[in-house]
Amino acid sequence: MEKLLILRLGSMGDILHALPAVAALRRAFPSATIGWAVEQRWSELLCTRGAESAASGTAEKPLIDTVHWINTVAWRRAPFSGGVWKEAAVAISILRDARYDVAIDFQGAWKSSGLALWSAAPQRIGFARPRERPAALFYTRRVVTSSPHVVDQNLELVAPVTGHAPGPALFPLPCSAIAEAWCDAELCRRGLTDFALLSPGGGWGAKLWPPEKYGEVAAALGQKGLRSLINFGPGEEDVARAVEQSSAGAAQPLCCSLGRLIALTRRATIFIGGDSGPMHLAAALGVPVVAIFGPTDPARNGPYGTRSIVLRRASSQTSYSHHDRPDAALRSIAAGEVLSAALQLLEVRGE
Repeated sequence: MEKLLILRLGSMGDILHALPAVAALRRAFPSATIGWAVEQRWSELLCTRGAESAASGTAEKPLIDTVHWINTVAWRRAPFSGGVWKEAAVAISILRDARYDVAIDFQGAWKSSGLALWSAAPQRIGFARPRERPAALFYTRRVVTSSPHVVDQNLELVAPVTGHAPGPALFPLPCSAIAEAWCDAELCRRGLTDFALLSPGGGWGAKLWPPEKYGEVAAALGQKGLRSLINFGPGEEDVARAVEQSSAGAAQPLCCSLGRLIALTRRATIFIGGDSGPMHLAAALGVPVVAIFGPTDPARNGPYGTRSIVLRRASSQTSYSHHDRPDAALRSIAAGEVLSAALQLLEVRGE
């Protein structure tokens, strides 16, 4: 195996869930060239800004050799633009010209399996039951998996390639000296050392716990001497503002780039949030997590590899339909329950 192509275009949590499997490939083939096709907005999970051409195995680019920007989300927004067609043609041609031996599709979608086919890799490996069933038509090998958690499913997917047990699940994330310095300066400016990181946002509305309850938790933690930062992304300004207003001044909003979020999360004392990319990032970095779940199944998507407490009502119905209808069972989880879980994890951390 001289050249391996990884296909996992997005999103944040899904890319994080694929890292241990790719780390297993790197251990099995230390001298192989590993490329990863990814949406540009998530590439800081693989290498720091400006390090796309740097050598693999560095702090800035710990795992892979080549980053292929495949911006399908942006391309779909302007499907009739000549510039978009040119950009897509160049990106896909570069992928093909790399002449990969094996393409491994962790996404299981028609677009990712189509890219595997277009890469002309003679071996194309994917799940026997991919997320979009037609994707399986483009694979030369279909792998049956049985593990409940998606991290372990991904490790099963690469087992036929590595030929042996995967070993420990590792999450090699890049470390930017610039982002680390920014984080230290920002925390100093805010007068923070220990802090809780709250992340009230999420990919779709049904997964969201009410922002006012996050504020209640932050206020209670503040009374115990632990202030909070509110992580939010584009379009989540109103949610972050509602948390801040409900926290009695104990929580401060902070929006930052993905590279800076990695640095910030490394320093968090505890993370509190729902099933979202930032929650999976905290788990990957070994930060204690209070996870608040509703329609998604924590057995499949829960925090992996860190001390955690998952709160979910038995009445929540498992669904991945990406709708925004409020989940009544999720919303019934009380702020006091989340606070109690956080204090339990903080007590263990202090021992």
